[in-house]
Amino acid sequence: MEIFDYEDIQLIPNKCVINSRSEADTTVELGGRRFKIPVVPANMATVINDDLAKWLADNDYFYIMHRFAPETRRAFIETMHAEKLFASISVGVKPSEHDFIDELAAAKIVPEYITIDIAHGHADSVIEMIKHIKQALPASFVIAGNVATPAAVRDLENAGADATKVGVGPGKACITKVKTGFGTGGWQLAAVRWCAKAARKPIIADGGVRTNGDIAKSIRFGATMVMIGSMLAGHQESPGNILKIDGKTYKQYYGSASETQKGEHKNVEGKQMLVPYRGHLADTLNEMQEDLQSSISYAGGRDLKAITKCDYVVVKNSIYNGD
Repeated sequence: MEIFDYEDIQLIPNKCVINSRSEADTTVELGGRRFKIPVVPANMATVINDDLAKWLADNDYFYIMHRFAPETRRAFIETMHAEKLFASISVGVKPSEHDFIDELAAAKIVPEYITIDIAHGHADSVIEMIKHIKQALPASFVIAGNVATPAAVRDLENAGADATKVGVGPGKACITKVKTGFGTGGWQLAAVRWCAKAARKPIIADGGVRTNGDIAKSIRFGATMVMIGSMLAGHQESPGNILKIDGKTYKQYYGSASETQKGEHKNVEGKQMLVPYRGHLADTLNEMQEDLQSSISYAGGRDLKAITKCDYVVVKNSIYNGD
């Protein structure tokens, strides 16, 4: 298997067939809805909250609400539906989460999207949860993860998952790779490619994205959607605390498996850090869309499909040389 990561790849331009990048269509379909760009903010407590979820849904962006305030999830779904917006939540795999799904089913509260969110998603517990959700809430679009291999993708799809999330520990705030020795850190893009070849349903590439160009590279190697954490954590609307140090402004950012999130030092596979303040989220999302439109123009097409057809070269850590 060819091993590479985002910084090792350059996509090769094709003849441009549009007069302006504004003609390029960056929209993507997932679960019967069409979204402006193939980007979803990470379902982490320092990236997404209720207010942001409402804004994203209302502006045709996909979102996944985090699972770290479980007692609020039912009210969140009901509020989103009352505002005529789609509800997208996260769950774990503990017995209490099975009870929560049963509670929703009994009350006929059906979130449009449910993400099963655990660090090692190739597990019997995840397969059981997929089957439980599909039996109790068959209309919900189920995303399951996180995984790193084609076998995992096949197993979760065969259990009933509508999409799988690929990436084990490549994120900035994740230290799984150094704590356990396992993960896709350093070869996340190759893992996306490997998994996508086995997938019959959408893949969400999760982690390791450091630049807007990495979104296009994810699409090229099989991702339908790209989950982004650190690049979307430093905004005015982001939930993390604002801190000023030596005249510079930062926002708090920490991993879902960090001591900060867990509230105790036990099985810690994440860390806390500061990310530079980046202004308003809408501006960053607009910039991502514009850069993706440029990517489509370089790919020689009019929509995201063009990116999936372009050639590439492996340049092994040299694309930033001279910068």
